[in-house]
Amino acid sequence: MTREVLIAGFGGQGVLAMGRTLTEAGLKEGYNVTWVPSYGPEMRGGTANCSVVISTEPIGSPVVAQPTELIAMNGPSLARFEPLVDAGGLVLVNSSQVENPACRADVRCYLVPCMEEAGKLGNFKVANMIMLGAYIQATNALKLDTLKEMLATVFTGPKAHLVALNIKALEVGASYVKEG
Repeated sequence: MTREVLIAGFGGQGVLAMGRTLTEAGLKEGYNVTWVPSYGPEMRGGTANCSVVISTEPIGSPVVAQPTELIAMNGPSLARFEPLVDAGGLVLVNSSQVENPACRADVRCYLVPCMEEAGKLGNFKVANMIMLGAYIQATNALKLDTLKEMLATVFTGPKAHLVALNIKALEVGASYVKEG
C-alpha cells in the first residue's frame, strides 16, 4: 500500500500541520513516511502545500508528481492540483473556500464545509483538523485513534486545553464523510 497525498491551500489554513500530523501518525503506526513542505511568502494568505507519502514499502522518492489523494483547502489549489490526481483517486475539497466546487468524474470526491463546521465548534482554526478527520474516514489510511493520541503530545502546557477541541474537530470531519 502506498498513498501519495498532496495537501494545498493558503498559508494559515494549517496545510503544513495536516501534512506533518499525517506523517507523524503514519510513523507511529509503523509505516514508511515522507513529508515535503512547500510554501510561498512566509505570511498568512500566501500559498502552501505539502506532499506526504505513506507506504508499507520503502519509499524511493518523496516527490509526489501524481497524487493518489488531494486535499484542497481553497479554489486555486483545487484548480492547480486536481488535474494531477490519479484516475480512481480521491479529492477532498474545503467547500467553504471553493466557489462552485466540482470534481472530475473519474475520482471520488468529498465536499467538506470546513469553515462552517469549525464555526459551529467555536474556533475557525480547527478547520484543518475537520478536513484531516474527513481524510482519515474516507481513506482508512490511518487510525483516527492514533491521531487523537498524538494531539495530547502536540498540545501541552498552556495549549493542553486545545486537545479536546481538536479531537472533536477530527470526529466532526470523520462523521461528515460517514454521513455524506
